[in-house]
Amino acid sequence: MEPSTGILPPMNKPAPQPLDPVAIRREFACYRQAGAPLVYLDSASSSLKPDCVIDAVANHYRQTPANIHRGLYPMSEAATAAYENAREQVRRFINAAAREEVIFTSGTTDAINLVAHGFGNALQAGDEILITGLEHHANIVPWQLLRERRGIVLKVVPITPAGEVDPTDFRAALGPRTRLAAFTAVSNALGTETPVAELVALARAAGAATLVDAAQAMACCPVDVQAWGCDFLAFSGHKLFGPNGVGVLYGRRERLEAMNPFKGGGDMIRAVTYERTTYNDLPYKFEAGTPPIAAAVGLGAAIQWVEELGLPRIATHEAALVAAAIEQLAALPGVELVGRPRRRRSIVSFQLAGIHPHDAGTILGTNGIAVRAGHHCAQPLMDYLGLPATIRASFSVYNTPEDITALLAGIRRTQEILG
Repeated sequence: MEPSTGILPPMNKPAPQPLDPVAIRREFACYRQAGAPLVYLDSASSSLKPDCVIDAVANHYRQTPANIHRGLYPMSEAATAAYENAREQVRRFINAAAREEVIFTSGTTDAINLVAHGFGNALQAGDEILITGLEHHANIVPWQLLRERRGIVLKVVPITPAGEVDPTDFRAALGPRTRLAAFTAVSNALGTETPVAELVALARAAGAATLVDAAQAMACCPVDVQAWGCDFLAFSGHKLFGPNGVGVLYGRRERLEAMNPFKGGGDMIRAVTYERTTYNDLPYKFEAGTPPIAAAVGLGAAIQWVEELGLPRIATHEAALVAAAIEQLAALPGVELVGRPRRRRSIVSFQLAGIHPHDAGTILGTNGIAVRAGHHCAQPLMDYLGLPATIRASFSVYNTPEDITALLAGIRRTQEILG
């Protein structure tokens, strides 16, 4: 077993200053609450929110709660400026070429569905969409629905026993009718980091467009859509220390211009008559109705907070925790690690011998240890592994080595009760 230690600093540069998770915790209200200590190991499901994000959302509602874009008065203009500033923050964070390529959605699932309708509805029966065995349901079900609507073929690249996507298998699955390859950057169930740039290059060489599900990657990996070369990228705010209810679809301009809108109404129009509608310019063409204004402002605050911490520092901190967790869990009797990818991000999945993950998760939870137990919205992956579920511990900037110690103590307690 050779677990990844994440992004390491280049040899010719000094190592970044380590994060201080104890100091970082002071920026999170849930850590300041009275009562039992919080051992939060479920950031892969949803990260906690720092005070600056909560304040940004609250201040929007206190100071500029007007609707955007069409108001000709100062409060609306200020709200519009804040919303569009958040779009620019996203553009810079993912290195999109233009702000018009950044579409606000309600989350990753909404963003992928937008592509399934806008891009997918132009496909013909027999055209192929390629996914991998690591995918979240959000990157499976929309393509199955498209198969029902359009008769496309959904192909799955199998993963290796270690829980990885082999580029050789990926290349072999591409064919002359592959129109889109859609795959995760980081598995939410195993923590596997896929070789995004390599897979995108293989797909493009085969003439296929690409969609990257970056929901699990945004809080720990540098994401550069131009360096990756992807056509689409989707992520959610709530996994990036931001609010619920907001996400992003990045789309290469020429792809977005060729797509029809998924939803109609509101700001996505230029002109409407009973006979026809002409659509607005990008990005508003895909932002029907009143958008998640406050949540987008909160996402902008979250991105600024992450940039101030520095993604290399975040990655180094989380990699050290993951390596320590793997080592200590592997040494604990009755613990079986699930997945052994060589490049792993901030997730460790495991099972306890003779104990159902749901039972273990319940007992750990009653002892103040927040882990996720279940299929993690990746049932086909669990079927491949021959497991009903796993226990998943996921790490973030506010976690400490003491959290791992608490997890191990909770596991031993669980084994005593149920063993």
